[in-house]
Amino acid sequence: MGDEQGRTTEERARALDAADPLARYRERFLLPRDAAGEPLGYFCGNSLGLQPLAARSSVNQELEAWAELAVDAHFGAATPWYRYHETFRESGARLVGARPGEVVMMNALTVNLHLMLVSFYRPTAQRHKFLIEDYAFPSDLYTVQSQLAYHGHDPDEGVIAARPRTGEATLRTEDIEALIEQRGDEIAVLLLGGVNFFTGQLFDLARIARAARAHGIVVGYDLAHAAGNVPLRLHDWDVDFAVWCTYKYLNAGPGAVAGCFVHQRHARRLDLPRFAGWWGNDPDRRFQMDEERRFTPFPGAEGWQLSNPPILAMAPLRASLELFEEAGMERLRAKSLRLGEALRAHIDALADPRLETLTPADPNAHGCQLSLRVRSGSRELFEHLKRSGLVGDFRPPDVLRFAPVPLYNSFHDVWKLGRAIAGWSGETRP
Repeated sequence: MGDEQGRTTEERARALDAADPLARYRERFLLPRDAAGEPLGYFCGNSLGLQPLAARSSVNQELEAWAELAVDAHFGAATPWYRYHETFRESGARLVGARPGEVVMMNALTVNLHLMLVSFYRPTAQRHKFLIEDYAFPSDLYTVQSQLAYHGHDPDEGVIAARPRTGEATLRTEDIEALIEQRGDEIAVLLLGGVNFFTGQLFDLARIARAARAHGIVVGYDLAHAAGNVPLRLHDWDVDFAVWCTYKYLNAGPGAVAGCFVHQRHARRLDLPRFAGWWGNDPDRRFQMDEERRFTPFPGAEGWQLSNPPILAMAPLRASLELFEEAGMERLRAKSLRLGEALRAHIDALADPRLETLTPADPNAHGCQLSLRVRSGSRELFEHLKRSGLVGDFRPPDVLRFAPVPLYNSFHDVWKLGRAIAGWSGETRP
């Protein structure tokens, strides 16, 4: 049951956890603990996901292969290192709604973004601008500014930023479409975050891609906050390319190897310029170094690889993606929405004028993350939550972000967070 204002009671939260078919996945992660050994309420998966229990054994398997086989592990390990990246060919594709061959795990997100722009940013005097969201993740902005400068264009003049309306915190899809309609002839590439890192807004990626492509604009998405968070259909949406990291919702560890999507229609396009490296070549001819004198890219996303895969960095991702394969994105999404709804109800019920939820309420317009603007005392609230054993994150000057992640967060976690915010707000609840 809930209370008279729609908030979940502790009794109800425990009942929801007892009935949750995904609750067992919490036991397959290592939760940080306080000085007394009690698990913290961890709501920071939007920044760094927790360690899967199986990650250690996955890494140890490769360490043992290195110790026992050394160089022969490239072909003789239980999972041969030579084709290690291929273990993600299908699971990585399913994760983002792609077809096998459209996804490869490699490098880091910003490195992959630059590699994609080498191929897909083909500026002309008439059409050389980027369309991004106004408050994009800084690395995206730095990337497009540096690409503009590299190609001889003004880094400021070449960025068109989609901005919320006055008095609003998030973007309206129709305003992005209007901007595309008005300035489409100037725009070479649309680069949008799938879920905005600051507000937690999930964009209508299918509709925006359709509008951009109708004007001949290349469509690229930064899915750092979307992959493993919300269901994606990159192939069906006709996206040209996408990049993402795997250390947030995908729980692959700090600085883990990133992901990259290239649509199937570009798989055999030899006209696309690219930076080449030996691992993007045909794997059956990769070691024929005395014969190979010209790079021939392997068809598909794997042809954009530069170097051999970092095995020890990829091993934790295998452990995590196995959990996603078992649980399924649709079930995870359903639980995510219920957790988010419960947290929002706790905050809304306080009717505290200092608190403003920036994340849209529409379930089609957000993922796990809820961004809370605290108009007075934001740092105090953050420290109060830390003392209460609750881990979120603070974005200066006044925004706190919380991500109830369905793989390891519980309804009781959300209840504890709601109670702690209420206590700071001046309401006392049992």
